Amino acid sequence: MPTFTALTTLTARENAEALGLALEALEPEPTGVGVFEMEDGSGLWEVGAYFVDAPDEVGLALLAAAHSARPFVVSELPETDWVAHVKRELHPVEAGRFFVYGSHDAEKVPSDRIPLLIEAAMAFGTGHHGTTKGCLEALERLIVAGEVKSNTVDIGCGTAVLALAAAKVWPETVLASDIDEVAVDVAEANVTANGEAGRVRCLVAAGFDHPDLHAAAPFDLIFANILKGPLVELAPDVAAHAAKGGHVILSGLLNEQAEEVIAAYEAEGFALEHRAELGEWTTLTLRR
Repeated sequence: MPTFTALTTLTARENAEALGLALEALEPEPTGVGVFEMEDGSGLWEVGAYFVDAPDEVGLALLAAAHSARPFVVSELPETDWVAHVKRELHPVEAGRFFVYGSHDAEKVPSDRIPLLIEAAMAFGTGHHGTTKGCLEALERLIVAGEVKSNTVDIGCGTAVLALAAAKVWPETVLASDIDEVAVDVAEANVTANGEAGRVRCLVAAGFDHPDLHAAAPFDLIFANILKGPLVELAPDVAAHAAKGGHVILSGLLNEQAEEVIAAYEAEGFALEHRAELGEWTTLTLRR
């Protein structure tokens, strides 16, 4: 069965979100709609939709014009077994003591590494992206330095790989939250698959907006692997929920965006302890 995509870009977040909502009412109905801030520093927002049947290109053109968007680019994707494709392309990742793998590579797990099972079908946050691997390596540096964290939270957790890594090395319960309910379902499945049910608690929340997160604060380690814009917006909330002397590990930002994020957190009382680049991505470790 063919799959069609329709993509456009806009300059204003409000217009992008409104266009995303309008797309959901289009006929034929899309099977999925996404609205994302582009990670290239352009300030643009991308709006995309997937369709099983060829979309109404006249309707798309009218929606684009009504929301000040560029014309949609419509493409037909070839039929692909994406899970099989990802399994072929994703190899295990080592980051310090951590070994991130899919079940198809279970026989490759070294005896001297901490295994983190993240299935290929759940590829966002598998450890292959420079931001996730950078966060795992930042966690490794804290462990090597003798840090012991008793209260950790992973904000924007995705697959919960970072929360799982923390739970594997420290004995306390770890919280993991994401604004996306599907991501939280994926996170919970990964927690169970890694034998950490009851040790990693997954919540649906935008940032720290959840009573359980408020009740558990202050945190002595906060992960936030999201995007530059949300990281800057979250800086006051991160400061409000961080313990004095606690660490934050931030990623999801391009190398050229790091200075803006550092400045936002220094203004909230954090000091930069380490900055690492993996390809085009930066990971920051700061201390309150």
